[in-house]
Order: sequence, then C-alpha cells, then structure tokens
Amino acid sequence: MRHKVRLRRRLGDAFSVASAEAAGIHRDRLRTPELHRPFRGVRSIDQPTTFREFMDCYVPRLKTAQRFGGITAARDWGLPLPSEWTPKEPPEVVVPSSAAPPKIRGIRGRRLREGRASTFILNGHPVVDPVAALFTCAADLTVAQAVVMIDALLTTASNYPGLGPGRPFSTRDEISRRLGEWGKFPGCGTVRAALSRARERVESPKETETRLLLVDSGLPEPIVQHEVWADGRMLGRCDLAYPELRIAFEYEGDGHRTDKEQWRKDIQRQRYLEGEGWIVIRLTQVDLDKPEMLIASIRRAMSARRSSPPAAGENSFRGFRA
Repeated sequence: MRHKVRLRRRLGDAFSVASAEAAGIHRDRLRTPELHRPFRGVRSIDQPTTFREFMDCYVPRLKTAQRFGGITAARDWGLPLPSEWTPKEPPEVVVPSSAAPPKIRGIRGRRLREGRASTFILNGHPVVDPVAALFTCAADLTVAQAVVMIDALLTTASNYPGLGPGRPFSTRDEISRRLGEWGKFPGCGTVRAALSRARERVESPKETETRLLLVDSGLPEPIVQHEVWADGRMLGRCDLAYPELRIAFEYEGDGHRTDKEQWRKDIQRQRYLEGEGWIVIRLTQVDLDKPEMLIASIRRAMSARRSSPPAAGENSFRGFRA
C-alpha cells in the first residue's frame, strides 16, 4: 500500500512505464501485481471501470499530435450513440496523415488529414471537435443513428441528457460546409442523408427516434417542441405535435418515472392540454421496439380528429392513450 501511495504522489493515478523509469522507478517495482495494466506500457493505481477512467489511463501513452476521435471522442462529448460503452470497446486514436497510427492491442488507430479537425481538451483528454467526431464514426452508423447524433449537435436545449457544455455544438450550415471540405470519406453519404432529416431544438435522443418512427411509418412529420398557449398563458411544450389536429406526443423515459417533481409536472401539463381539447399520446421504449399498435392508435386518433375537429376547451378525447 505504501508503494502505491508513493507512486501516486510521484506519477499520478495512471502513468506510462517510460515516464516511471524516467522518474527513477525500477522496472521491477512496476511488475507488482498491485498495479493494474489497462493498456500495454501503462500502469494504474486503481482498476479503471468507467469510460473516462479508461481514457485517463491511455492519456499517458498519447504522443504529440495524437488525440481521441471517432466513437471515443463522441462519447467524451456526450453525443448519443447506438451502443453503451463497455471495457472491450477499443479507444480510437487519430494521428496526422504523415504519422503512423498506434499498433497496440485494444487500440483502434487511424490517420486524419491535417486541418480537418480542431483539438479540444475535454475532461482532461485531447479530442477532435464534435463534427469531426461524427464524421470519424459515421461509417459505423445507420442514417437514423446519424440523425440522432446531428440533432444533438444542433440542439440548444439545456436539458438534453448527457451533452457536454457549449451547445449548440454546431449548425446545419457548418456541418454542410465541413462535408464539402472533407470530400469523400467512409460514411459521408450517411451524414449527408441524415443532415436533411435533422431538426433543431430536440431535447432527447428518444424524441428523435419517435419523430423518425412516425415519418418512416408514413405519417406526417410532427413539429418539434411545440408550445401550446391559451389566454396568453403557455400550457406546456410538447415533445412532438400535430398542432392542426391537436395531437401531442410525449416520450416517457425513466427520468419521468423516477423524478417526483417531473412526474407531477407531466400530469399537470397533460391535464391542461386535454382541457384545451388535445389528445396526449404518451409512449415508452416498448412502443419504439414494437410500434405497430402505437402507429395504429395514432392513425385512429388522426382519423377521428379529421372527421370531428374539436373546438378550444372541448375535451372529447380525454384519457386517450396509445
């Protein structure tokens, strides 16, 4: 234990073998089973368990001009990705086109032409900018997954879950301009197709997934974050809505269920909206996984509304659910 305390004081929580030897630490002391080996040539005092702890452990191995890119940079920025992080996911390290990518087991290295990406220090890690993070992982994304990421890049919402500071991270025009500058690259077609389907002001990945589900099912595209007003007072802001039919969609994530204050506000907002004749369709992940009944119920609601449009204050559809 004293050995670990002394090492931590001299070298930090994670360090390269080379830096330890340069500090006068004999190699035999680095072979102790008390030290962990998250990557070749790296030792850590504690066993890393989280994404950022693993990245902290690899930072001592980064050379000049090396930085994290691809899915690793995207995770550091908090961008929504289709899969959860696991310790088996290899960190992605980008190097200038004139340098050799790292050839270390468990590391995914790639070249990136100079000038294509800015470098930021985020959570203590050098990473490419958010747009370059999207571009360098685009080859592994579907169009729908890329739309989710671009919606996150464009949003100004302060309550978008998981995103780092400084939003919006980008604009539609900047992404389009960068696409032109980069030219052809793996996944460029995916990004171009996704950009036309991306929308501003989105507040969660599931909101994007719901919007795409409706459109891909042949329904009209809903309005994002539609505000409902009555008598000069805002009754609520809907995740998605068909305002002309007074149909609102609310995705209920676990936060709505576990946050007592949010749960109470959700119930109050629904009551206000239904009091003004709105149909409020609440949905969860189950509906996204198996959407047939959800889509059928939306079609029924739309048909009923078109045959008998409500007046303000009329509540003929109170309690309607998908």
